[in-house]
Amino acid sequence: MNRTPTEDRAHWERTADRMLLAVRPYAAADHALIHLPGVPSHNGAHSDGLEGFARTLLLAAFRLAGAAGDDPHDLAGWYAAGLAAGTDPNHPGRWPTFAESNQAKVEAASVALALHETRPWIWDRLDDRVRQNVLHWLAPMVGDAMPGNNWIWFQGVTEAFARTVGGSWLRQDLDRIIALTDAWYAGEGWYSDGLTGAEHRNFDHYNGWAMHLYPLWFCRILGDAAPHGLLDRYRARLHRFLEDQRLLVGANGSPLIQGRSLTYRHAALASVWTGALFDATPLAPGETRALATRMLDHFGGHGALDTRGLLTLGWHRPFRGILQGYSGPASPYWASKGFIGLALPPHHPVWSEGDAQLAVERSDFTTSLATPGWLVSGTAADGVVRVVNHGGDHTDPTRPHADDPGYARFAYSTHTAPETPGDPTVAGGSADADPLDNAVVLLDAAGRASHRRPATRVSIGDTTAVSRSRAHWMKDATWDVFGGPDTRYALGPWITVGSALRGSVEVRAVRVDPGDGDDAAGQVLRIGGWAVAVGTDRAGSVDGSAARAEGAGGLVSSVVGTCGLPRAGLVPGADSNALGTASMTPVVQTKGPPVRGAVHVALIHLGGGDPLALPEVATGREGTDLVAHVTWPGGVRDTIRLPAPDPAYDPWKDHARA
Repeated sequence: MNRTPTEDRAHWERTADRMLLAVRPYAAADHALIHLPGVPSHNGAHSDGLEGFARTLLLAAFRLAGAAGDDPHDLAGWYAAGLAAGTDPNHPGRWPTFAESNQAKVEAASVALALHETRPWIWDRLDDRVRQNVLHWLAPMVGDAMPGNNWIWFQGVTEAFARTVGGSWLRQDLDRIIALTDAWYAGEGWYSDGLTGAEHRNFDHYNGWAMHLYPLWFCRILGDAAPHGLLDRYRARLHRFLEDQRLLVGANGSPLIQGRSLTYRHAALASVWTGALFDATPLAPGETRALATRMLDHFGGHGALDTRGLLTLGWHRPFRGILQGYSGPASPYWASKGFIGLALPPHHPVWSEGDAQLAVERSDFTTSLATPGWLVSGTAADGVVRVVNHGGDHTDPTRPHADDPGYARFAYSTHTAPETPGDPTVAGGSADADPLDNAVVLLDAAGRASHRRPATRVSIGDTTAVSRSRAHWMKDATWDVFGGPDTRYALGPWITVGSALRGSVEVRAVRVDPGDGDDAAGQVLRIGGWAVAVGTDRAGSVDGSAARAEGAGGLVSSVVGTCGLPRAGLVPGADSNALGTASMTPVVQTKGPPVRGAVHVALIHLGGGDPLALPEVATGREGTDLVAHVTWPGGVRDTIRLPAPDPAYDPWKDHARA
């Protein structure tokens, strides 16, 4: 849309006001709890009601702060009434305590951050009794042994605020939080959201909307009381992270569809706006606003808000397949973090300078993000950004897991979503979700697909990357973001996968090696391409070893088997994709058990049309390594090197097998 910078800000303000006014009919009479319609989370309706209050309070805080308290909708008064009722221990509609709901600790951070940002208009106007009740409700956070991930910062922000207003805090808590955050910093601007199996394996949007946001706000709240040098350390890390994040937004305004908590949508902007607020960004002011407004319009134009003005549980349309058990009706309102830009005054350069193009609009690019283990390509002609994933998979490397589609797929993009059939919020809701799209699997005699997690990173270069996993079939293939249940499993071969990525095409090379206890009978190697949302006609075609699916807007997903993958097919999906009610995934596979000691190669394409030309691939052996030499159109060459696994390596020896 062609809006001036001033019109852009007005658009953001109108959107925020619409969202805030839309939730009021669902609030209790005293405003303490907001019970939005929908299926409760596993935390229960009482906790969900607090979530509705706290997350919309955060949006109200950014709206008030940037308007210097100008408050035509009485946001300050409305939420002050809810604070008074919710923190009154004798009130029948009070908030749950931390002992009653662990989730309340998450919401406490939003309350604390919002009260800091609106101190002249809410906190300073509360009477002493209410202020003491708020601090009493927050106090049990002190000394709490928080989970080992971004949750430590809910404690950090809460105690920082309490410290500035005479509440309880503990220096040991703050020192521990700072030390853990440093231990989780994986380099080049990226955090692992906690450690899994003592390793940095957890890379997703929590980098931006938690691990960068809260540390900087912690320093903002404490001001001069923050430890010396801490603000500069966090600013430098965010600045470096944004060099990468700016690449991970498509020309359509969509962030990368990868990881968990995707229903927070606009929260992906938290780090972008925070960079502008803290002068910690490589983005020009016009690029910051263009990126943010493009994302706001993307979700606004695809049904994120329903006819009542409420955020839905899903990505575009309501879709439960991308949710987690903690997702409740108010969970999407962490999108409030995407409105941090409203806290910047109207005269700030992000609201006054002209637009700039996004990175993917300026030129094609191919690069590697070594810390998360990703290869990235963007193509200006169609605005698509693709990530090939040979890095973290959010799983414990010492035990087998079922594959979470948000982490275990070999590729993600800004224009496609992984297939996620079932409802992850229901026990067993995804038990039959065999890996399909962007997966390299072995099909057993019953046709069941093997799983990948955990995967081991082997190498990553500028345009190539390699990882390895042991094929396994779970007795209970239910997955969740934290790994799923311990279950018995059958082991298969080692699968080593290498990728070379340039433009719209990934060359995916696979070697299969026997492992201890491996039985090759009935196994078939299958490689899946990108799942695309399609119309009711499900446009697609199969020609020998090539399969092609055409999605909405002419988006094309195709797979060509070039070495040892002679059979192609299309797998339809129904209500299994966040971007549409019907989807299609092209696949190629072997005729029978894959040949050990051979390279199997597929050419995987995603773009706004068919590729103009495909690369040529020659395979061979160099010592114990299998290699695929790739010659791209124009003569550029890459080599994918697939080393043999260590036959003595058995990371799961202490776990039960079928």
